[in-house]
Amino acid sequence: KGEITRDIISICDFSQSCNNKRMYVIDLSSGTLLYNTLVAHGRNTGEEFARYFSNQNSTHKSSLGFYVTEDKFNSKLGTCLRLKGMEPGFNDRAESRGIIVHGASYVSENFITNYGTCGRSWGCPAVPMKDIESVVDLIKDGTCLFIYAPDRTYMALSKMVK
Repeated sequence: KGEITRDIISICDFSQSCNNKRMYVIDLSSGTLLYNTLVAHGRNTGEEFARYFSNQNSTHKSSLGFYVTEDKFNSKLGTCLRLKGMEPGFNDRAESRGIIVHGASYVSENFITNYGTCGRSWGCPAVPMKDIESVVDLIKDGTCLFIYAPDRTYMALSKMVK
């Protein structure tokens, strides 16, 4: 549809433990890994591993699929990035749900050391506070963000994966 205007893709690989650096920012034109960091999933999506997903309001679950990144903005959470969900039924309610990329203190190596696992968001792909500026500046304004998990329903019904 022409909404992707830059050759950068971000992949949040929710098949991995939330204690792993499972967000990858890749320059598709050169094949270069630009950034690799921790990323949280929603608190009702699962504990260490993401297992339950939703596109519904107030579920505090993550939504799978392809997003287009929009503009950088500031909120009470600090630097944030708007996301536009591109998959009807899977993530197209991202805006009304308030699903954004933001930084969070509960997403850090220190938090994992102290509590045994990375913290969880209300459904947003939250990254470490130390990384938020770099991540947002790399992926804002028309890149693709893909949140993946080997969910049978998503894999069977997503028109974009096929």
